[in-house]
Amino acid sequence: MSRPNVLLITCHDLGQHLGCYGAATVNSPNLDRLAGEGVRFSSSFCVAPSCSPSRATIATGRYPHSNGVMGLCHANFAWDLHPSERHLAGILSAAGYRTALVGVQHETRRPNDMGWQEILGGREAAEVAEAAVGWLRQACSGSQPFYAHIGFFEPHRMFHTFGPDPDDVLGVTVPPWLVDEPSAREEFAGYQGAIRKMDGAVGHILAVLNDHGLRDNTLVIFTTDHGMPFPRAKCSLYDPGISVALIIRWPSRGWAGGKVFAEMISNVDYLPTILDAVGVPIPENVQGRSFAPLLDGREYVPRTEIFAEMTYHDYFDPRRCIRTRTHKLIANFSTAYFFMDPSQTWRPNTITVNPEEPAWAYHPHLELYDLQADPLEFNNLAESPDHADLRDDLAARLLAWMEEISDPLLYGPPPSPHHLATMEKLRSAAR
Repeated sequence: MSRPNVLLITCHDLGQHLGCYGAATVNSPNLDRLAGEGVRFSSSFCVAPSCSPSRATIATGRYPHSNGVMGLCHANFAWDLHPSERHLAGILSAAGYRTALVGVQHETRRPNDMGWQEILGGREAAEVAEAAVGWLRQACSGSQPFYAHIGFFEPHRMFHTFGPDPDDVLGVTVPPWLVDEPSAREEFAGYQGAIRKMDGAVGHILAVLNDHGLRDNTLVIFTTDHGMPFPRAKCSLYDPGISVALIIRWPSRGWAGGKVFAEMISNVDYLPTILDAVGVPIPENVQGRSFAPLLDGREYVPRTEIFAEMTYHDYFDPRRCIRTRTHKLIANFSTAYFFMDPSQTWRPNTITVNPEEPAWAYHPHLELYDLQADPLEFNNLAESPDHADLRDDLAARLLAWMEEISDPLLYGPPPSPHHLATMEKLRSAAR
């Protein structure tokens, strides 16, 4: 049997804000249908609550501080994959796949070097969908297996708004960690409108597989880079920042039927899972592990912990965390604010319930949360004598992970590309 086609669909800033994940006011019929036809992961997480680092991990199966992308790739942020990194597109291209990038990528400044045989543009969802449909119709007509990464910008903010078409037909879902007030409802109506637009584009693309009889032998993966673009979510290591949607469908393999898996999955596991599933060797330096056996019903040892990190986004804000099924420990390495605000405006329209005054709240050294008794992560138990043993155990496990993969924070603050470029300008001027 020929290798399956692979269709990876990503979007920005979604978290798990879909109807199939319980957001009843979100119009996402196409993704809800995909979840009903495929499999959905209820406990899926990203390794970083920031766009480029998370996407670089999806592309390499390696953590951000290992693959080189500890911050954003664009503008003067200028992070990029190490020259030696192997990108999923390059690996599959070398294995005989026809490869294409359609729409948004945000993991490298050198997309032409990553193994894409074709790169098609498009910014808004409808434009990306049209370009993807055109390419897929050609690829579906050939005998060569294809790998396409289709990247949507939505539901990322477009400057200060989510776009011109808010959606509050079913009301809005304001999460309990944000103050439910008119300005927040307006924000979430816009956010839901952007999700609805992206969902419609996904439906348009998936229809092509049906039209060409390739639905059964195409591995479809839908995911997002990190959590929702609101305070205490994106750019934070709380669950709203690192929980992500993950939906997979591959009918001929049996990855179908609307199953829901509760096992913890990290997006460092995506690349090894894809390569394992399609029969391509996994590079030895990959740090994730395949969960294909879980989907196949074979022997699989679930993760007992996942790790996530933040180093740079808008600024240096280094944090690391370990999350188990029941608890989370966050280590903060700076005196920055309690969370980085991702609202992209000087006057955010959404404000947190806790802390009530974010401008006066700063990082403690450690944060420890009981995720069963305190799912909103409001009650920090790190200084509680009753939880000292648990804190120390999680701290030791987090440190061991940092040492295992040579986290640069072990040795002090890593300089950013902007820092290095400025130093070079100073030295050049002083010569």
